[in-house]
Amino acid sequence: MPIITQPEGLGPDQLKPSRRSLGLLAATGVAFAAYAPAALGQEAQPIHTPSDGLVTTEVSYPSEDGFVLPAYVARPQGDGPYPVVIVVSEIFGIHEYIRDTCRRLAHAGYVAIAPAFFVRAGDPAPLADMQAVMAIVAQAQYEQVMGDIQASLDWLATQPYADSSKVGITGFCWGGKVVWQAVARFAPIKAGVAWYGRLSPAASATGEQKIAGQPWPIDLVGELKAPVIGLYGDQDSGIPTDTVAAMNAALGEAGQTHSHITLFEGAPHGFHADYRPMYRKAAAEAGQQMMFEHFKRWL
Repeated sequence: MPIITQPEGLGPDQLKPSRRSLGLLAATGVAFAAYAPAALGQEAQPIHTPSDGLVTTEVSYPSEDGFVLPAYVARPQGDGPYPVVIVVSEIFGIHEYIRDTCRRLAHAGYVAIAPAFFVRAGDPAPLADMQAVMAIVAQAQYEQVMGDIQASLDWLATQPYADSSKVGITGFCWGGKVVWQAVARFAPIKAGVAWYGRLSPAASATGEQKIAGQPWPIDLVGELKAPVIGLYGDQDSGIPTDTVAAMNAALGEAGQTHSHITLFEGAPHGFHADYRPMYRKAAAEAGQQMMFEHFKRWL
């Protein structure tokens, strides 16, 4: 099974789904209620955030290419309008961990929306076969993802309970990289929190992989339109600390004084994901508090 620290770095031979996983994919829909089995730890005790006092729902709206994009929304009860946070999943799509993260944000006073970026190709959430997961993820290219974010912004602007003048974005792993890209692209996004998203190509990346991963966050520092904080682990085998140092240096050189990356000591990749073996409670809670403080300041 490939290690889930380098989603952009997997080769074509690692992206071929098995017959078993293709059959499972064909039998499943997009509304998956449990935790992603491809990463679920045997001893995991995931956090469950209740929906008491919240409105939670699944919605859909057209994206720029005409695809009807599903999304999960959690928000406080009441008329609002409330500030918004777009939640970008890791490679497993919209499963219970992402929905729970949305509910945590909703309890903090935000409209949290998690678009299902991968479901044009299939839903990775129910799959145990990592090759099948990565085959789906590989189809979600930059322009499609940015189009889905624009569609989400447009839809939010029509919702009376959402304050579309106060929009933040957060994301994990694959979604952490998307945070940097989205803040560089969309002026309506006023704050970003990136959790361990790749910043630059891996040292072993082929030329094809370097091109496929563009634009890389380190190349976008001068284009950031809002403050972004990064929450990364110093034991992340897929994101070496020297690349984090290079990103912090680039942010400083670009005059992005309110954007920076914090390294958590002893934390591996995925340390916020409470359903996975790499969960680190202290780092996860400290990072989550930093996320709430960042959004409170800028939204």
